[in-house]
Amino acid sequence: MAHINKCISIFKNVLRCNGRRFLSTRPPIVQASFFGNPIVIGLGLGVGSALGYAYYTNVSLEPVFNEMANTQPVLESFPEGIKVSRKVVVPEDTTGLKITLFQYPTCPFCCKVRAFLDYYGVSYDIVEVNAVLRQQIKWSSYKKVPILLVKVPNGYQQMNDSSMIVSCLASYLSDTSVQLEEVASYFPETEYRDDDGTVKKEIMNRYFLMLNDRMNGRTVKDIMDERKWRKWADQVLVHTLSPNVYRTKEEALQSFEWFSEVGEWDKHFSKWERLLMVYVGAYAMYYISKRLKKRHNLKEEVRESLYDECNQWVKTIEKRENGPFFGGQKPNLADLAVYGVLSSIEGCEAFKDLMAKSKIKPWYERMRTNVTNHLGNEYVKHFATQKAVN
Repeated sequence: MAHINKCISIFKNVLRCNGRRFLSTRPPIVQASFFGNPIVIGLGLGVGSALGYAYYTNVSLEPVFNEMANTQPVLESFPEGIKVSRKVVVPEDTTGLKITLFQYPTCPFCCKVRAFLDYYGVSYDIVEVNAVLRQQIKWSSYKKVPILLVKVPNGYQQMNDSSMIVSCLASYLSDTSVQLEEVASYFPETEYRDDDGTVKKEIMNRYFLMLNDRMNGRTVKDIMDERKWRKWADQVLVHTLSPNVYRTKEEALQSFEWFSEVGEWDKHFSKWERLLMVYVGAYAMYYISKRLKKRHNLKEEVRESLYDECNQWVKTIEKRENGPFFGGQKPNLADLAVYGVLSSIEGCEAFKDLMAKSKIKPWYERMRTNVTNHLGNEYVKHFATQKAVN
């Protein structure tokens, strides 16, 4: 039984990755130069909403007061003994960024980060993390994936949490006047004590773009809508996946066999580790998925909940009437978030059914074309040119 409980713990971590509750008792520290910006005004409204929600639901949270919020750490050197599993090289990449992604290959949050990097044509190295032993991230006090390390002048900037990673990189690529370390400092971790006494950490503003005065032709409403649906991908859509992927014992085993194939577990793990992850993982997740179904109030036939959420996404895009994507004529961060989450179940029976029985297939295939062909690279080239001038 102890082994089963250990495996349940492991695979809950694999699938949830960095998913956490969106709640805090302290606003983040923002540099004075950002005040007056409509994006930061929106952040203040977000803080008020979160506190209001806590009051309304009678959640008793005790703030943990620190002398200063914890910023994203900078490592003096690359962690010793870490071997790169593979490299993603985009010949057109002119950003000069040297990125290492620590990941589980089928984690929806890791897939979301890869979708962003692939769309913008940014090269990066991948370190596959062993979900059982996790020795590849023993150097980090943060124990979830994805984790990103980016080479900076004074070492390696560490970035935790998939939405923070995307927001930070998107902000950096939109402003040629700042360094990556400065942008990362605008996403501090805040701490609070939950009603059970546990101290938890939260990057409360992880969905916010630090645009300073550079709106790049976008409206505040457009940016707020993008933020809303990025949250939806993390807080609603992602919770329909596990109950569908592990709906039956047969589907659970098939899914883990596919995870093993796409993640090349036979190369990265010993035979007994691979068998443990496939068979015990499938068994554990089959039962866990039943609890998740109840927790997130999914329909008795869980496929319907998955179809409903995806059809709602497509309907929302159609109502905007400004192009084939949520972002209009080209994908924005909301498109990339939804695509990244759904791409994590490609190869599973649930994905095949989703493509056949919902309205999302045309949008998904357009997104796949844009992401795999790095069609956002034109924006990065423009950024690189401006950076060189500055």
